[in-house]
Amino acid sequence: MAYRDQTSVDFNDVYFDNIMKSAGVDALTKDAAERAAGVARSTAPVDTGSYRDQIRVVVRESRYRRVYRVVGHDPKTLLIESKTGNLARALKAAKS
Repeated sequence: MAYRDQTSVDFNDVYFDNIMKSAGVDALTKDAAERAAGVARSTAPVDTGSYRDQIRVVVRESRYRRVYRVVGHDPKTLLIESKTGNLARALKAAKS
Protein backbone atom coordinates (compact mmCIF):
# COMPACT_ATOMS: atom_id res chain seq x y z
CA MET A 1 0.00 0.00 0.00
CA ALA A 2 1.34 3.42 -0.93
CA TYR A 3 1.56 5.95 1.84
CA ARG A 4 1.30 9.69 1.60
CA ASP A 5 4.20 11.32 -0.25
CA GLN A 6 5.57 7.93 -1.41
CA THR A 7 4.16 8.00 -4.91
CA SER A 8 4.61 10.64 -7.54
CA VAL A 9 3.49 10.79 -11.13
CA ASP A 10 5.19 12.98 -13.71
CA PHE A 11 3.24 13.70 -16.87
CA ASN A 12 4.93 14.64 -20.11
CA ASP A 13 3.18 17.96 -20.81
CA VAL A 14 4.54 18.23 -24.35
CA TYR A 15 3.07 14.83 -25.21
CA PHE A 16 -0.40 15.83 -23.99
CA ASP A 17 -0.14 19.22 -25.75
CA ASN A 18 0.55 17.36 -29.00
CA ILE A 19 -2.42 15.03 -28.46
CA MET A 20 -4.77 17.97 -27.88
CA LYS A 21 -3.61 19.55 -31.15
CA SER A 22 -3.83 16.32 -33.15
CA ALA A 23 -6.11 15.91 -36.16
CA GLY A 24 -8.19 13.28 -34.36
CA VAL A 25 -9.05 15.50 -31.39
CA ASP A 26 -9.69 18.41 -33.75
CA ALA A 27 -12.11 16.32 -35.82
CA LEU A 28 -13.94 15.08 -32.71
CA THR A 29 -14.45 18.58 -31.33
CA LYS A 30 -15.49 19.99 -34.69
CA ASP A 31 -17.97 17.15 -35.19
CA ALA A 32 -19.47 17.75 -31.74
CA ALA A 33 -19.88 21.46 -32.47
CA GLU A 34 -21.47 20.78 -35.86
CA ARG A 35 -23.91 18.32 -34.25
CA ALA A 36 -24.87 20.89 -31.61
CA ALA A 37 -25.33 23.59 -34.26
CA GLY A 38 -27.55 21.26 -36.29
CA VAL A 39 -29.72 20.52 -33.27
CA ALA A 40 -29.89 24.23 -32.43
CA ARG A 41 -30.99 25.08 -35.98
CA SER A 42 -33.61 22.32 -36.06
CA THR A 43 -35.13 23.34 -32.71
CA ALA A 44 -34.81 27.11 -33.13
CA PRO A 45 -37.99 29.15 -32.89
CA VAL A 46 -38.81 30.57 -36.32
CA ASP A 47 -40.41 33.94 -36.89
CA THR A 48 -38.42 35.40 -39.76
CA GLY A 49 -35.83 32.60 -39.81
CA SER A 50 -33.00 35.05 -39.19
CA TYR A 51 -32.05 33.58 -35.81
CA ARG A 52 -32.04 30.01 -37.13
CA ASP A 53 -30.05 30.94 -40.23
CA GLN A 54 -27.34 32.75 -38.26
CA ILE A 55 -26.39 29.94 -35.88
CA ARG A 56 -22.79 29.13 -36.80
CA VAL A 57 -19.75 27.20 -35.61
CA VAL A 58 -16.87 29.57 -34.88
CA VAL A 59 -13.24 28.44 -34.58
CA ARG A 60 -10.81 29.92 -32.06
CA GLU A 61 -7.20 28.94 -31.47
CA SER A 62 -6.41 28.58 -27.78
CA ARG A 63 -3.09 27.90 -26.14
CA TYR A 64 -3.47 24.12 -26.08
CA ARG A 65 -5.99 23.27 -28.80
CA ARG A 66 -8.43 24.54 -31.38
CA VAL A 67 -11.83 25.38 -29.87
CA TYR A 68 -15.14 25.26 -31.74
CA ARG A 69 -18.06 27.33 -30.46
CA VAL A 70 -21.71 27.32 -31.45
CA VAL A 71 -22.70 30.97 -31.74
CA GLY A 72 -25.80 32.87 -32.79
CA HIS A 73 -25.03 36.04 -34.76
CA ASP A 74 -28.55 37.43 -34.96
CA PRO A 75 -29.11 40.60 -32.88
CA LYS A 76 -31.98 38.82 -31.12
CA THR A 77 -29.85 35.84 -30.03
CA LEU A 78 -29.49 36.87 -26.38
CA LEU A 79 -33.21 37.60 -26.06
CA ILE A 80 -34.21 34.31 -27.69
CA GLU A 81 -31.69 32.33 -25.63
CA SER A 82 -32.90 33.94 -22.39
CA LYS A 83 -36.51 33.00 -23.19
CA THR A 84 -36.04 29.54 -24.74
CA GLY A 85 -32.59 28.20 -23.81
CA ASN A 86 -32.31 26.82 -27.35
CA LEU A 87 -28.50 26.76 -27.59
CA ALA A 88 -28.07 25.33 -24.09
CA ARG A 89 -30.54 22.53 -24.81
CA ALA A 90 -28.90 21.85 -28.18
CA LEU A 91 -25.52 21.38 -26.50
CA LYS A 92 -27.01 18.92 -24.01
CA ALA A 93 -28.82 17.03 -26.78
CA ALA A 94 -25.63 16.78 -28.87
CA LYS A 95 -23.77 15.13 -25.96
CA SER A 96 -26.05 12.09 -25.98
